[in-house]
Amino acid sequence: MSAIDMTLGDHLTLKQLSNALQNGFSPIVEVESMDGIYKVRFHHANGVSDLSDNKGHVSTFLGTGEIRDTLGQLGLTHGVLTFADQCGDEMIGVEGKAMTPDEMLTYGTRISFR
Repeated sequence: MSAIDMTLGDHLTLKQLSNALQNGFSPIVEVESMDGIYKVRFHHANGVSDLSDNKGHVSTFLGTGEIRDTLGQLGLTHGVLTFADQCGDEMIGVEGKAMTPDEMLTYGTRISFR
């Protein structure tokens, strides 16, 4: 675990992310799709951090192109696209088991930022 991982909280701004990347931060980048809205999470040795604005609100995007451009400019090259889990349909009696966060990363779609 790098020293930078220890200083990260639940939320990361673009400025904090850029600084962390310059100091050896190497996260697993998750882009979660939530029915046409996307958010970005960074998985690292000390936990998970959401990409957020300066007020601590989770940043959302309306497409993956903006995410690709933003993260690519910072030097990140790839990530994993996951989908908000909808594993069953209670209206028609279809039960399901929700995927764990680890399963979502494992079975997600690999994406490129460059």
